[in-house]
Amino acid sequence: MAEKIQMTARHDGPGVGAVGAGEKSRDLKKTYRNFFRYLGKFKWSFYFAAILSVAGAILNLVGPNKLSEVTNLITAGLSSKIDLSQIIHIAALLAFLYALGYGFNCIQGFIMATISQRITQNMRRNISEKIDRLPLKYFDTTSTGDVLSRVTNDVDTVGQSMNQSFSTLVSSLALLLGSTVMMLMTNWLLALTGIFAALLGFAVMMLVIARSQKYYARQQAELGTINGHVEETIGGHNVVKAYNGEEKEKASFHEQNDRLYLCAWKSQFLSGLMMPLMIFVGNFAYVAVCIVGAVLAVKGSITFGIIVAFMLYIRLFTQPLQNLSQAAGSVQSMAAACERVFEFLEEPEMEDESGKTQRIGNVRGDISFDHVAFGYDPERTIIRDFSDEVKAGQKIAIVGPTGAGKTTMVNLLMRFYELCGGRISIDGVNIADVRRENVHAQFGMVLQDTWLFEGTLRENLVYNKNGVTDEKLDKVCAAAGLTDLVRQLPKGYDTVLGDSDSLSAGQKQLITIARAMIEEAPLLILDEATSSVDTRTELMVQKAMDKLTEGRTSFVIAHRLSTIKNADCILVMKDGNILESGTHDALLGRGGFYAELYNSQFEQAP
Repeated sequence: MAEKIQMTARHDGPGVGAVGAGEKSRDLKKTYRNFFRYLGKFKWSFYFAAILSVAGAILNLVGPNKLSEVTNLITAGLSSKIDLSQIIHIAALLAFLYALGYGFNCIQGFIMATISQRITQNMRRNISEKIDRLPLKYFDTTSTGDVLSRVTNDVDTVGQSMNQSFSTLVSSLALLLGSTVMMLMTNWLLALTGIFAALLGFAVMMLVIARSQKYYARQQAELGTINGHVEETIGGHNVVKAYNGEEKEKASFHEQNDRLYLCAWKSQFLSGLMMPLMIFVGNFAYVAVCIVGAVLAVKGSITFGIIVAFMLYIRLFTQPLQNLSQAAGSVQSMAAACERVFEFLEEPEMEDESGKTQRIGNVRGDISFDHVAFGYDPERTIIRDFSDEVKAGQKIAIVGPTGAGKTTMVNLLMRFYELCGGRISIDGVNIADVRRENVHAQFGMVLQDTWLFEGTLRENLVYNKNGVTDEKLDKVCAAAGLTDLVRQLPKGYDTVLGDSDSLSAGQKQLITIARAMIEEAPLLILDEATSSVDTRTELMVQKAMDKLTEGRTSFVIAHRLSTIKNADCILVMKDGNILESGTHDALLGRGGFYAELYNSQFEQAP
């Protein structure tokens, strides 16, 4: 839970990851290889669907040849007697073959719909699991909206394109090759006439595809950027209104929206050119075949039935080209979306800790910082050679100006980030030698930024903890000052807390404090836990916190120095170093930096 909260706490700006994704060199072959590798156990179903699609296309190719026979029978019967029984026999065979082809296409459509939805389901699951394995550093430089765009827009694009395009591509290619063979077998001169006209348009189509692909990639990247901007603007709507930043945000949105429009317009326009182009090519091929066929018929080189068959073969030859032009745009979108999804799945992960067997258990609470060094950027160190010993059950307050490294120390203690040097130990065990989840399980945490999800009050209070009774909830809520709120809610603990509920910032903070109380972890971290409550509530919460921290090692980060007077030890930090340490009275007596901070908060005009 705390790790997910920290993801949003250290967010550095919109669109960083999205822009980078669009500018990286693209390798479509690698993307397609990754995609077919990702099919996994579904690849045999995919191949079977392709076989069915080819079989349906082949059955359609039988039709023109049989219709040519029917035409010749009718033509011959005009001067004598039409053989109706033979015509009915051929027509029945055609009806059976077309029905069988329709059945094949229905089955392959069902298979492809199933595969596409399973693949998108797996992609969402893998992305969700990947998020938990990514280091927080990734989220420091990547827009939250861009990550959401990969989970939603990109994955949906992959699913829709698979379902709509792959069967079309396979059947179209089969029809294209099959009709070419049948035409050459029927009459090579007419075949070359139709093929030459069609391939002329096909060559132009390939040039358009090559040019439009880059715009599809940019479109997906810009979509991620604009999603990040919208997510951040809505999340900070109150700040935007308070600082009259509507025009600035509107201008920024319009700029990003214009870039998205331009990329989308170019990709769709170039893709849209292909259909009318192929229709023109198809009509041109019809005309060419009619002219050449008429000349050959007059010379007696071919029968009228062959001309009829060729008219159908030309339709079967040009229609796949039109379908390929349609499917090409969809496949291009899928390739761009796949590239973004696989790029995310290939991001460097946190170190695999499956081989670590050492565990921390029955924690007393002795914590040691031994020459700790750390920097979010390796070239800029924040914590320099920090050492300290914390005894079990002590309440340690960490104070200092903004940027001193207070929250960073907590992040390192929780192993949200890895040290650049030194070690941190709990009861003599180096936390780097145990799994992260084992470290997290030892801590209860209340952050300055509250995190509530849409669910009941009970679900928010007992997050990821089972067997909590109503009596326990009543006791904790009374200690945290939530009793009145529970009584006011229409369904008490079973009231759903959604966006429509007008909980104050202080009430949300109290809920997160109660959540930490329920966790009953042996170690506590309170990062400005009372920053959003009023003075009266703060006193009540402070008493609850004092009771909560009894017998537990706790770290309290505070700017209000009045709240940490009773701390066993106060660490005064500045620029990543400890300047002073001691009790409140001892530090005041020294008249150093802590005394200066404290007096600056309680100075009174003479």
